[in-house]
Amino acid sequence: MAALCCAAMDRTLFDEEHELYRKSFRTFVEREVLPHQMRWIESGIVDRETWRKAGEGGFLCPQVSPEYGGAGGDFRYSVIIGEELARVYESGLNLMLHSDVVVPYIEAYANDEQKRRFLPGCVSGDIVTAIGMTEPGAGSDLASLATTARRDGDEYVLDGAKTFISNGILCDLCLVAARTENASDSKHGQISLFLVEASRPGFVKGKKLKKVGMLAQDTAELAFDSCRIPASNLLGREGAGFKMMMEKLAQERLTVAIFCQAIAEQVVKDTVAYVKERKAFGKPISQFQNTQFSLVDQQTKVEVGRAFLDRVLVEHTAGKNLVKECSMAKMWGSDMLGEVVDACVQLFGGYGYMLEYPVARAYVDARVQRIYAGTNEIMKLIIAKHMGL
Repeated sequence: MAALCCAAMDRTLFDEEHELYRKSFRTFVEREVLPHQMRWIESGIVDRETWRKAGEGGFLCPQVSPEYGGAGGDFRYSVIIGEELARVYESGLNLMLHSDVVVPYIEAYANDEQKRRFLPGCVSGDIVTAIGMTEPGAGSDLASLATTARRDGDEYVLDGAKTFISNGILCDLCLVAARTENASDSKHGQISLFLVEASRPGFVKGKKLKKVGMLAQDTAELAFDSCRIPASNLLGREGAGFKMMMEKLAQERLTVAIFCQAIAEQVVKDTVAYVKERKAFGKPISQFQNTQFSLVDQQTKVEVGRAFLDRVLVEHTAGKNLVKECSMAKMWGSDMLGEVVDACVQLFGGYGYMLEYPVARAYVDARVQRIYAGTNEIMKLIIAKHMGL
């Protein structure tokens, strides 16, 4: 019975084909990720070749239509990718940002020419994507963007700066939110989205930012200095950018919740194993009541979180619009992860503060989950609005 102490309730989210995909991706992770993790952390960037190998294995953009090189799978394949990366505490290889945050904009709003130009490369790993929304002076206030896109004949000229851009150094293509002032009198109606190739003159990749956690993730500043792009790189129509972002941000927040939940589960599992081996005062610390009570609290949190998140995933995969629930999942999941990993580090003692132990990396990686994809305070405002408050 003791061996079952961390066993959660059976999940019904995945079918046999999904589990085969999980097995295949887990093999990829063991072969192409685990041997390189510490080197990526030290260098602050993931190998570009790993992205191409992920594409070769069918692990990028699994939902993209076969017409554009994808497998036409559902969102559950992406869930598996996020969970398996979290299982090994890998926060640098940001596949979900690429596959489930940026590429869905192209799938949903691009015309056929744009899809044929960009999607096959996104699937193969020849194109790595980033998203440029956050600005030095705007933060979570998307309506206050200062980056501009001025129409000049058959081109747009972009000027401005973005910050905290994940995949900022590696990216070949950036989805950029900019202000097109002639589009509307309202601030929201002035925002448009553009697909900007990193090879364009005036696209400047700034310094790689030094962060507290997520050390293998190449987070950078980007600048656009009279960056000229063809008018055909406009995504959708002028002035529709804010509406597009509001439609797609729910899934971005759901990807955060997936990662938080999976990391929290793995941290508890690893901590249970550790306290059974670690001894103090002549016996394993798992036999102390304080250890047991703490881990019971953490296990309860992760199982409650899993039940809610899996229900959201079922409905999201079915195509339901779950703005409130995705905001709840992101807010609660990231808060929960912070509580769980803090309690588990305490049980590891001094070793929990050493970066050679994965729990320490989980600890420093956890804090930003409450900030990006919209702060948890923004999540509360969204949820309150949907409650009619």
